[in-house]
Amino acid sequence: MYPATGMASLQIKTAEEFAALDLEGRWTARRVARETAVFRRVLQLFVERGGPIAVEEIVAGLRGDGASTRQALGALDDDDLIRIQDGKVDVAYPFTAASTPFVVRLPDGRQRFACCAVDALGIAPMIGQPIEIRSRCHHCATPLGLTATPEGARPEGSRIMLWVGQRADDRGKIADSL
Repeated sequence: MYPATGMASLQIKTAEEFAALDLEGRWTARRVARETAVFRRVLQLFVERGGPIAVEEIVAGLRGDGASTRQALGALDDDDLIRIQDGKVDVAYPFTAASTPFVVRLPDGRQRFACCAVDALGIAPMIGQPIEIRSRCHHCATPLGLTATPEGARPEGSRIMLWVGQRADDRGKIADSL
């Protein structure tokens, strides 16, 4: 931010600088990490009961060596797929234990919070079931709602439009300003 004006600075990268970030390699590694038994168990627990989830509960619920599970959880945290705070997983994309404006109602009526609107849209395909998404317009606070199925969002008749932005620091960790 520019201190005097409060305006954000715009980073312009050259093609070489952008290529040096190896974003494709990072995305591939993240896709692989999302397929691990440890990450899938964390997501399953968020779906089943929400979070936060104690690391030791995750370790106890998986077969194998507890040390390797803790190490896998640490790697998931380092890769920004989960966030561990005070011995608990409080964020596991697309879910967060914190109250956010993006409420997802599961088919049985249980509610979960998504990190953002895009994450909320991804939950139905992830769990293979239809969901309802509720939020409010950030401009006028009008309630918004739509359904999503495993095949995609169903905004028909809702007049909802979604803008997708980019974080200013693509190397950053999970945003605390959900």
